Amino acid sequence: MIIMKYRFKFFITVFLILIVELAIAQRTVSDIVMKEGGFRASVVKIDITPDVPKMLLGYAARKSTGVHDHIFHRIVALDDGVKQFFLVSSDICVVSPSEYDHVALILKNQLGIDPLDFWWSLTHTHSAPEVGVPGLPEIFMGDRYKHEVDTAYTSMVERSLINGIIEAREKLVRAKLGVGWGFSKANINRRAWDIDGKAIGGMNPDGPVDRKIGLMRLDKEDGTPIALIANYAMHGTVLGPSNMEISADAQGIVSEYVEQKTGVPLLFINGAAGNLAPIYSVYPNPKAGHLGQFRVLLGDKILEANKRITSSVDSIKLFTGAITIETPRKANLDWPSYLDKYNKVTKAGDNLVRVPVRFLKINQDVAIWSAPLELFCEISNGIRERSPFPFTFYYGYTNGWLGYLPSEKEWKHGGYEVEGVSPFTISVEKDFTEPIVSYLQSELIRKDIAQTKDSLKKGNSKSKQRK
Repeated sequence: MIIMKYRFKFFITVFLILIVELAIAQRTVSDIVMKEGGFRASVVKIDITPDVPKMLLGYAARKSTGVHDHIFHRIVALDDGVKQFFLVSSDICVVSPSEYDHVALILKNQLGIDPLDFWWSLTHTHSAPEVGVPGLPEIFMGDRYKHEVDTAYTSMVERSLINGIIEAREKLVRAKLGVGWGFSKANINRRAWDIDGKAIGGMNPDGPVDRKIGLMRLDKEDGTPIALIANYAMHGTVLGPSNMEISADAQGIVSEYVEQKTGVPLLFINGAAGNLAPIYSVYPNPKAGHLGQFRVLLGDKILEANKRITSSVDSIKLFTGAITIETPRKANLDWPSYLDKYNKVTKAGDNLVRVPVRFLKINQDVAIWSAPLELFCEISNGIRERSPFPFTFYYGYTNGWLGYLPSEKEWKHGGYEVEGVSPFTISVEKDFTEPIVSYLQSELIRKDIAQTKDSLKKGNSKSKQRK
């Protein structure tokens, strides 16, 4: 009992020291932010619609015959006076993690941007051109990639993204940030079960779903908006495999509609949509798929959530972090050599998939985590419920694509996502979830303190240089 008593006192003392240390560090960082000019933000929107036919990604190999609606990069830059962070939302289906790494390296070498501070998220439309090498899809669906990589279009996408980030840096203005929640029934679980318990593509109104909209709004000092960032989980598959026109699908239609209503760009950031489809899915054309109706189903719900954000703050501090989760790889699964950094061979000769997970913490209320995955929504829902942060968002399809990550309960049902396009094993949910929850519950706070101290050093160094 005496030992337990002293242990309890020891842990309480350590906890209090951490709280006091963090409070002091944050107060000092606030002083630095004010000296450096305060929180700033900007947004840039760049059209990446090709003017010639392109191979479309998302279904079987097919070449576009026209353009239904344009596709874009939408880029937000955040600057708290010490750290700059760049979030890109592109109307593209998926890219290989090696493609993200390539662009991230250019940004680091040319602009000094740490890869931790550059997130490239994709809306996952299935009606946009391919970008870069196929990555894992070539292993799962090799028959779709008999044609050459489109290096010309890939280079254009890369150049426009990099130029957009340069432009976003130049356009930074004093800003405020507000956060809120919304709700939309625009999606539905797409893993229908037959009487034998096997999953087939369809609609499952009884299956897990995530209908929350995580919304952030950037405003100028006078309260006029700069940009909206909406996080919602839904496949970009209103348009099906017979559609031959380039389109940003429902995500793009919603983004353009909200921009028309607010006057500023909306970055659509997809969530854990691995088992979630739009309620109208895989239709042959926009009219049949009720594509325009998503302006009401989802667009109006984003606008309603925006109206409920009644306050925003200009004292913003950004903290970033990362972990790599290692989990067993399916037996006898090939692996592209250019993705070697995402594979590890143990001493016993077993292969592990190395999944990079990124974190962005904004003040004490917002925690965003991202991964290059098609995550099942119940996993993201569970992590959000266990997070200590009132606003916890998951950004999927970010910084590449390493396949579907199904929940443990779904493995017995099989189906496309489990058997066809996942490189993982049944243990992956546990391997994946616990490190993320642990990081959110403890490591992110400790990193907060460490990064704050590092920011103080940088701030003091800048002050000396100015003197």
